[in-house]
Amino acid sequence: MRFGYWTPIFGGWLRNVADEQTPATVEHIIRIARAAEAGGFDLTLVPELNLNDIRGADGPALDAWTVAIATAAVTERIEIMAALRPSYHPVALAAKQIATIQDVAAGRFTLNVVSAWWQEEARQYGVDFASHDDRYAYTSEYVEVLRGLWSQTPYSHEGRHFRLDGTHLEPKPVRQPLIYAGGESPAGREAITGFADAYLTHGGTVDELDAKITDMRRRRAEAGREPFERFGMAAFAIVRDTEEEAQAELERITDVRSGDAYHSYQDFVSKSQLDTPVSLRDYSVSNRGLRPELIGTPEQVAARIREFEAVGVDTLLLQFSPMLSEVERFAEQVIPLVRRS
Repeated sequence: MRFGYWTPIFGGWLRNVADEQTPATVEHIIRIARAAEAGGFDLTLVPELNLNDIRGADGPALDAWTVAIATAAVTERIEIMAALRPSYHPVALAAKQIATIQDVAAGRFTLNVVSAWWQEEARQYGVDFASHDDRYAYTSEYVEVLRGLWSQTPYSHEGRHFRLDGTHLEPKPVRQPLIYAGGESPAGREAITGFADAYLTHGGTVDELDAKITDMRRRRAEAGREPFERFGMAAFAIVRDTEEEAQAELERITDVRSGDAYHSYQDFVSKSQLDTPVSLRDYSVSNRGLRPELIGTPEQVAARIREFEAVGVDTLLLQFSPMLSEVERFAEQVIPLVRRS
């Protein structure tokens, strides 16, 4: 099992807790990165939103790629996976930036390609917001162009969304980034089968992950493609000395109250095509992170992780609160238990 953590560009992950002791500053993010690397974490996911999905549109939201570069500069081993939403990045310029970041990261930079879901963010930032299936079609062609620019000189392309004629991009990336992607709709799964190297999913139960992984493996085989390199899942972990303490923390963070923190809930559930309903309680924590139930003592959480590993999950992308202290706790108390088994 590979252990990853979400870089807290919003200052935390909880919609019901005002102060998570996780300031949205590059200085604090660097402290977390160093602690995670020292503790045995393998990677970090740097999400990309220009508005704060957790605190509301007027909350802080650091730039994902700038944070990724800063993290690359202060670490030596961990993989740095930055989200990329194609409609927010002109494709040739993105290819150039990625090649340069890959140099900074010495080959450790990877991408989570996201077709975007937040219509209000697109409106505020002057970005076109196409229909759901069209967003995936755009993403598929976008990735094709990225790979073409990274491998051919000069590169030409004539497609539905992009036209390039004799484009030069040098230097090429020292290693082409692994491309992760997630999606649950039929159109999303079909597109990801075609363009992604690895599949990511929101948090779910063991049975849900078993079904998703089985489906994506089948789709990949039927498409005549090599197997996905990785299957990753988002999760929120609560580790405490006793089960009672862990359950008390769960109750504290899911004390659902209406208000500005839920401004994007309807946008999320209406603009995404999800295969599992998301309740307001689930929405208390980002990315359906409570559904995997990584909640309890170190031994209980390690045992639960082994269940996911048994159905094919090989990468966990974890959220905690507060991030720094809980990253350290998880590294000290849970990772060794899983890796010894």
